[in-house]
Amino acid sequence: MSLNEYHMKAARIVNVNEPLQIQELQTPKPKGSQVLIKVQSSGVCHSDVHVWEGYYEGIGGQPLKTTDRGVKYPLTPGHEIAGIVDSLGEQVEGFSKNEKVLVYPWIGEGMCPACRIGEENLCDKPRSLGIYNDGGYAEYVLVPNYKYLVKIGDDDMDTDISAPLSCAGLTAYGAVKNANLTPDDNVVIVGTGGLGLMSIQLVRAVTGARIIAMDIDDKKLQVAKKEGADIIVNSKKEDPIKAVIELTDKLGADAVIDFVNATKSVEADMQFLRRRAKLVLVGLFGGELRLSLVNMPTRAYKIIGSYTGSLQDMVELVSLAKRGVIRPVVSNRFKLDQAGEALQMLKDGKIIGRGVINP
Repeated sequence: MSLNEYHMKAARIVNVNEPLQIQELQTPKPKGSQVLIKVQSSGVCHSDVHVWEGYYEGIGGQPLKTTDRGVKYPLTPGHEIAGIVDSLGEQVEGFSKNEKVLVYPWIGEGMCPACRIGEENLCDKPRSLGIYNDGGYAEYVLVPNYKYLVKIGDDDMDTDISAPLSCAGLTAYGAVKNANLTPDDNVVIVGTGGLGLMSIQLVRAVTGARIIAMDIDDKKLQVAKKEGADIIVNSKKEDPIKAVIELTDKLGADAVIDFVNATKSVEADMQFLRRRAKLVLVGLFGGELRLSLVNMPTRAYKIIGSYTGSLQDMVELVSLAKRGVIRPVVSNRFKLDQAGEALQMLKDGKIIGRGVINP
């Protein structure tokens, strides 16, 4: 490292709901199993917006503070990280300097029941990069163990395309797996932003189910159609319940994957579920839901919360991407000092597909 590399730049949330600050920090030095990654691409995610705002919407509109979940500020956000290996701790094996890698950010503490079976994304005391520890809105990021790195190769995929796989792609993949679809199923994908588009590609490639894409934005719906949705529904312009019931021969949807997961969207979801249907809730917009408790057993619904995916899921996803089965839609690229602008654009719904920061 040259002298000026001992200090790195990072876009940080110092106070919630205030502009991000570009700060100079000491560049970490990896020890043991740690690896220092020079960040080339860091995806911009709705989770980053929630961490920046400092809350999620809870029951009755009450805010659920990120600090109550264990988030501490100042924080460098960014959990969709792809880059090159800069330096390695003395115990690292199988990786070498300048190799191109994707980082698995959903790191657990290692000993809880979820971690013990390889589901670190569901850890009781998570240590996720960009949420509980400093992430990828920076020139460098320290990864605590080389096992969290997946090689993406020099020729297979660039880092902009790869970065969204670790959250947008992984979350979509986990949700599609939880929906457990068959080729005869009708599935409604609610929300056709970056995650919704990835799920459409995955449903089409992996399950063969019939896809009904739903959003309130015609531009996003046109992209969804291009990416493989069989039918598109603008739920602002037409009654979503009536539309889905008619499109499914009055039976209803076999599964719904809701990437919005707000009160209004889930209330509609519940009205067009088929008997035995699965409702997979993914988005973090929040709110509350009133349920008909009698309908739950008599119609045998399954309501499933789905949060990102395992390291093994990400390995599978990278393999699918390398073979061209799926490809994230990267629509906007930003410099590090534009990180705040990127978050605002995402919050305002002005990013179709995925935004990426290139430090």
